[in-house]
Amino acid sequence: MGRLNPAEQAKIILRSRISSPSFVFSFFSQSPDSNYSKLKYIISSSVTEACNNSVLLLGPRGCGKVAVLEIVLEELLKEHPDMISVIRLNGLLHCDNNCALKVELPILPPCCYTDCMNILEIARQLCLEHHLMFSKMASYDDNSQFLLSMLRECGLAHKTIVFVLDEFDLFTQGKQRLLYSLLDAMQSITSQAVVVGVSCRLDADQLLEKRVRSRFSHRKLLFLPPSREDLQSDMMIATRFSAICHMDMNSGFLSVENFKSALPSIQRQPKLEALKDCSVLELYILVCMKRLEVKELELCNFNSIMKEYKSIHDTFQTSDYYARNVCLRAFEHLLDRALISFEDNKGHGQSAEFRAVKLLISWHELHQGLKSHRSCPLSHAILTSKCASVAVA
Repeated sequence: MGRLNPAEQAKIILRSRISSPSFVFSFFSQSPDSNYSKLKYIISSSVTEACNNSVLLLGPRGCGKVAVLEIVLEELLKEHPDMISVIRLNGLLHCDNNCALKVELPILPPCCYTDCMNILEIARQLCLEHHLMFSKMASYDDNSQFLLSMLRECGLAHKTIVFVLDEFDLFTQGKQRLLYSLLDAMQSITSQAVVVGVSCRLDADQLLEKRVRSRFSHRKLLFLPPSREDLQSDMMIATRFSAICHMDMNSGFLSVENFKSALPSIQRQPKLEALKDCSVLELYILVCMKRLEVKELELCNFNSIMKEYKSIHDTFQTSDYYARNVCLRAFEHLLDRALISFEDNKGHGQSAEFRAVKLLISWHELHQGLKSHRSCPLSHAILTSKCASVAVA
């Protein structure tokens, strides 16, 4: 394999840095009041001070809870190698009795299957982390005792076990045996562990039973949804990444053209995307409606569209001419795609053929959609140019 030239190497480095969560969230470390700094302090204090902790990360989906947690864990694993073990459970997977039944478990009441599977999964991950033999045939009591022993032994060896419970609110369903077992085991002086719950429910701590709540530290970190400035900043990160992908390898420099090429790839244009999936007949109907709009007709409904459609066919002698019932289905499909809509909500009992409709796309969007449509016949270009000349006049 040949050696990469400097431009290719620079391109790879820039893309990896921009797309790396550690690089994106690096500014968090500069503020002691950020959730990043607080979470890192809570987990690291368990490592350095040999204590137990528990914390909830709460906030709506997409606010960066998991991303910040992963960065903190990654950094602490580098700072304290061989001193931290991470055990991960997800409520969507490990709180489902149907999933629990697929695992070889002893005969238990149905309500206990989930708890048995959770303890089994924790035991499996602990064995994997510490290079121990794992037995699927071990009983619930055996695995529970193994968990207590591992917490004690890790505490004596000054090693911290971090339990990450994603979708934490789902673990509060039922009798909460897992949460109670974990938090109760952490009451031991010799244990050294952290429970990190992640949930999009802001009231997740209120779902805990009294016996569980009494053992919980009540630490909560609230994550807010991204602000407008944050979204704009993310858009700039995406723009830079796309521009780098378009960089000319011969020159090795970014140009204005690279950024111009990057913009269409990151700016979503749902109307244009919907136009690409339209059939030729649906494009004809849209063009007919635009022509009627330019002519400033007071009423535009399916019947007037069909008259315009026939007029186009007679004038340009097009080969694309469909039956009325086929056109009606295409018309209804455009309504479903929200490319056109009824003028008002009145007349629900009236047939769709007689109700007034309006276009929900601009002339520019229609023109761009026709240009980019692979199946667009040449006659459409003629129709749009005629329509444009009328609009200008």
